[in-house]
Amino acid sequence: MKITSAEFIKSAVKPDQYPKTGLPEVAFAGRSNVGKSSLINTLLGRKKLAQTSATPGKTRLVNFFSVNGRLCFVDLPGYGYARVSRAERESWGPMVETYLRESARLCLVISILDVRHDPTDQDRGLIEWLRHYGRRHLIVLTKSDKLSRGEALKRLRRIASLLELGEGEAPLLFSAQTGEGKGDIWKAIQQALLEKA
Repeated sequence: MKITSAEFIKSAVKPDQYPKTGLPEVAFAGRSNVGKSSLINTLLGRKKLAQTSATPGKTRLVNFFSVNGRLCFVDLPGYGYARVSRAERESWGPMVETYLRESARLCLVISILDVRHDPTDQDRGLIEWLRHYGRRHLIVLTKSDKLSRGEALKRLRRIASLLELGEGEAPLLFSAQTGEGKGDIWKAIQQALLEKA
């Protein structure tokens, strides 16, 4: 997809604060510091639209971005980072779950994992939750440039096995450095948009 415009709309905590754009939504979910903001920026061809940080836990609200005035990217707070207060950590789960459950415009959830690490209980929990509620999802394995091609493919197979992924749930490798996977992710987004229309 050719990106002609991409802009931040607003941040929200609860449903009555979500923007009423009427546009289909693609949400991005993953552990803190997994490369979520880098993935969003790479897909949109922008450097700093979604804020990246060396400090995990930077995204603490549900952030909405308009893409070409035709769809919204939704950047969800990262989960699983210990160096914030327990109360704050516990508030993130309901915030994310409420969005995923209640957004009528949501057509795809991109679940992001670091290819170098096995899925955590929270990663598994999110994917099981998405299956349970019948939410269409795509698993993207970031930081593929940190491994050799053979090692990255071996890790992909291991992660797919650990998550017990079925037919049609195959993860995609992605690198913000090389752009690997960018085209395939856009194809999956466009397919989801077509099916939701």
